[in-house]
Amino acid sequence: MSDQAGSSPRRSVFNDLRLEGQFCDAVINVENVTFDVHRVILCECSEYFIALFGRWCPPGKKVFIIPGVSPDAMRLIIEFAYTGSVSVTEENVRELLLAADQLNVMAVVQTCCDFLGEQLKAENCIGIFEFTDIVFCPELQRRAYRHVVEHFEEVARHEEFLQLSLQQLIDLLERDDLNVRNESVAFEAVLRWIDHAPETRKAHIAVLFSKVRLALTSLNYMRLKVLSNELVSTSTECLSMARGVLEAIGHIRTSRPSLSNPLLRRRLPNAVLLAIGGWSGGNPTNAIEAYDFRADYWVNKTNNCERPRTFHGTAVLNGSLYCIGGFDWAEYFNSVRRFDLRTRVWHEAASMCHCRCSVSVTALDGCIYAMGGFDGNSWLCTAERYRPEANQWSLIAPMQEHRSDASSTTLHNKLYICGGFNGSECLQTAECYLPGADQWTLIAPMRIPRSGTGTAAYGGLVYAVGGFDGNNCLDTAEAYDPVHNSWQEVTPMVTPRSNFGIEVLDDRLFVVGGFNGNTSCCNVESYEGTTAEWTEACDMGISRSALSCCVVSGLPNMADYAVPRDALLLLHQDADSDEHSSTVPSPTRF
Repeated sequence: MSDQAGSSPRRSVFNDLRLEGQFCDAVINVENVTFDVHRVILCECSEYFIALFGRWCPPGKKVFIIPGVSPDAMRLIIEFAYTGSVSVTEENVRELLLAADQLNVMAVVQTCCDFLGEQLKAENCIGIFEFTDIVFCPELQRRAYRHVVEHFEEVARHEEFLQLSLQQLIDLLERDDLNVRNESVAFEAVLRWIDHAPETRKAHIAVLFSKVRLALTSLNYMRLKVLSNELVSTSTECLSMARGVLEAIGHIRTSRPSLSNPLLRRRLPNAVLLAIGGWSGGNPTNAIEAYDFRADYWVNKTNNCERPRTFHGTAVLNGSLYCIGGFDWAEYFNSVRRFDLRTRVWHEAASMCHCRCSVSVTALDGCIYAMGGFDGNSWLCTAERYRPEANQWSLIAPMQEHRSDASSTTLHNKLYICGGFNGSECLQTAECYLPGADQWTLIAPMRIPRSGTGTAAYGGLVYAVGGFDGNNCLDTAEAYDPVHNSWQEVTPMVTPRSNFGIEVLDDRLFVVGGFNGNTSCCNVESYEGTTAEWTEACDMGISRSALSCCVVSGLPNMADYAVPRDALLLLHQDADSDEHSSTVPSPTRF
């Protein structure tokens, strides 16, 4: 349930007078249900009532019949006019929104739109989007359509999807940002849509077939699922397109197919991984690269005006990227820089209470936490929390251990920090923080000490990957089960590494760069939990360690962080000759 702002004492007096029937000078009649009102009060909330009581009626008129509005909705709007408050529920929101839109009560319209925006889910987003054709709610319309695009796989399984018009489905399939992990999802959604009304819809198979980027599937899928489908096999146009798809799949690395062929155009990612700063070539760097997992390419997004920063932390919160602490070879930082991911502009944020190099950073419940680190003199056990609405850092309870070069993550509304270095030894310990209690608790120690480890929540477990045990750079990994307070061994990485970036992207655990025991590296690999296997991904453009990574998603300008789709085919062909050894240049900079 949603409510507008509460009533003032003045409003309460007027409402009491209305309920007592005193000084009322008009009667609203809706479906033979009447409401005694004061004209001036209703005029205050909407220009509709100014016109109704003024230029639309003759002098002396007292009863006003309003068609098209239900008594329940009228009662809520009148109560809002008098109290400044309205109760919105799932049961009344649409009827109330229609009435508020008709009567031009824009505050109620906004409240209803906000309520529906919070209710968006796969099973209702298409209905809410189509409802905005009836009432003027441009922001709600945008949000509902974005929900369809970003959650297409789930949306396509629900009943509302089957009610889309042909043109609406075409418009969705043509979008570069349609979020499907595989084009087979789009093809099977088309089949389900046609099967809902086959007699009228099967004639559209060819036009819909042409919108699915089937050259991004496999030869097996084409043979077993596409060509065997009766709608495809009985359509001359579809078979012709399918032959082109099979040829493109078979020769995508050796041929130079047309860039304008929509069947070959990769979708934009719904999220990208950013690798920020670090230590490269003997110096701190300000390099920023974005990993486009759908293209398996890194895009250079370096801002040469930004100061180099290494052994720092990053977090994403409310559409902004925060770059926290670290050092630049000359100075240990307590400073924080905030990057607006939509406008691509950097801002200074409030500084931390302490300088923190080799700091652990994570976000939880709308706040950013910075823990431990090295201030140039001491290894720290202190921790602090940043509230963006106040732009202010405040100290929280100190950790049980002094630790820098640790790594942190969040799981089930708790914060976990693992390993690190206390000034004399690499740590095997790990701790858990409860924000509500402001309390740190030691959990079961890891199987081995890990400084410069990477920690991430993945598949309901806390993973601690790689690091340095005091003697060697590690390729081993382990996972913590919070239910049983125990660690279990995990498949080791392909490459040993410490001081690297780690994040979860596309339901895989990615590790990026780091120190491999001899030098900083550029290689990247990802872990798939269902197969328990590590797979190498495209290398970054530069070798670096002591970097920080974060994942950004749901941006309206996601294309700014991805490989330009018009250039993607040529980039893949170029990669054949250099074995993916270089970063794709970006036409834009932060």
